[in-house]
Amino acid sequence: MSGQYHQIVRDITGKLREFHQEIPDTAQAFTAMAKATHGDGALSKKQKELMAMAIAIAARCEGCLGFHAQACVKLGVTRAEFLEMIQVAVYMGGGPSMMTSAEALMAYEEYGGEKVSE
Repeated sequence: MSGQYHQIVRDITGKLREFHQEIPDTAQAFTAMAKATHGDGALSKKQKELMAMAIAIAARCEGCLGFHAQACVKLGVTRAEFLEMIQVAVYMGGGPSMMTSAEALMAYEEYGGEKVSE
């Protein structure tokens, strides 16, 4: 089922496609950097994605939440891992990051991440 974060990701993806046409050097450089950064290395893809989500929360980047939540779910991030990452993000970002963390958890759940057992 599509929701708020699915729509945000679709909208941003559309604009990023425009960037590839209108500012191709910048868009291609960013894409190359993202690909180089997200592979397994000393840190796993999963660890890197959790770091990216923590930074998105601390920076309060709403547009980033959907992309990174989707990636976290695809990489098998558990709810416990996601919540522990939120703790670090809130520690680094304070009260505003606590509010953004709630949005991040909504995005994680929207993409199929574990929900609280009822």
